[in-house]
Amino acid sequence: YSNIALNKALESSRLSAQDKGLVTELVYGTVSRKITLEWYLARFIEDREKLDTWVYYLLMLSLYQLLYLDKLPIHAVVNEAVQIAKRGRGTDKFVNAVLRKISQTSLPSPSDIKRKNKRLSIQYSVPVWLVQTLITEYGEDRAEKILQSLHTRNKASVRVTDSKQVNRLARELGADVSKLSPFGLVKSHGHFAGTDYFKDGLLTIQDETSQLVAPTLKLQGQETILDACAAPGGKTCHIASYLTTGKVTALDLYDHKLALIEENAHRLGLTNKIETMRLDASQVHETFDPDSFDKILVDAPCSGIGLIRRKPDIRYNKAAMDFDSLKHIQLRILDSVCQTLKIGGIITYSTCTIIPEENQMVVSQFLSHHPEFELVTLAVSPVLANSLTDEMLTLYPQTFLTDGFFISCLRKK
Repeated sequence: YSNIALNKALESSRLSAQDKGLVTELVYGTVSRKITLEWYLARFIEDREKLDTWVYYLLMLSLYQLLYLDKLPIHAVVNEAVQIAKRGRGTDKFVNAVLRKISQTSLPSPSDIKRKNKRLSIQYSVPVWLVQTLITEYGEDRAEKILQSLHTRNKASVRVTDSKQVNRLARELGADVSKLSPFGLVKSHGHFAGTDYFKDGLLTIQDETSQLVAPTLKLQGQETILDACAAPGGKTCHIASYLTTGKVTALDLYDHKLALIEENAHRLGLTNKIETMRLDASQVHETFDPDSFDKILVDAPCSGIGLIRRKPDIRYNKAAMDFDSLKHIQLRILDSVCQTLKIGGIITYSTCTIIPEENQMVVSQFLSHHPEFELVTLAVSPVLANSLTDEMLTLYPQTFLTDGFFISCLRKK
């Protein structure tokens, strides 16, 4: 994942804060525009396969700066690339020639591409299969609005752990209170994790849409909760913040991910309310007895299409066939956990995708196989009313410029 690779590189570097910001912009920008950049470069490079990989990446990074970062002078971008290219014999001359030719040429526009799917793929740097999927689901106009929104800069978003402190922290941090979540603060950009408020546990990094999940469980404080797919623990800790005598059991397949949950819980002072366990969520019924839990959260493994703005490499790591295989996993998890829920209990099923095959279709299929469950209408604020369809909430990335997200509630009759 680009975010993990980038963070590791920055931690070991001696760059200034300003230069780290530029590196971050270059990496995420180049990754998010990769298909577009490759389309342009194909006009200036005869055979990409003959180039060393690092040289091609250098050209992509440089082209990103030339096309999208207007505050950097052209000569500075070219000169910097040439200096880096000197690590290879004669490579600097090649890089210099390509970048100067690009900077002196009137470039074609992706909007002139006649084939609709290819045009949108090149224009918004997403694979053709995703363009086709979105057009099939939402029509061409709406699909293009979704794709266009993915290149709007992601907001910095946090949850305030003490609701009484929201307005004070908003003032002191120069942030806005979220329109979607009463506990959320947002800024156009910022490093909330570097503040003392974060270190002291008054803030935790969580997107506005993710903050809407825990309240759907309608917690009173004494419940026994299962968070079936819990890492890295943002929703687990939000659930735990409502508990008094209750407890939440947080599951994941991997020890290093469970460690992230424990780290979050420790920083927020919630370790006494959270128990972690390494377990496949589709095997919950084999480990826990019937009637073990009052409420269950299944924040299911999904394609993550709703996170593309924040995690741009997702679009290149998925394929259309993933949706069908993911649906089977999602249903297996629901089939397992539902056997451990008390009568009258609630399962909240959520994903960070906007693909109906992983959302509404999963809920519909689950209900058809489990008549003992019923769909519960979500209580949402007026600003979210238009995002509620058939008692389920779908937030699209272009609507509020947030993550794309889906939330539904199922009650055991």
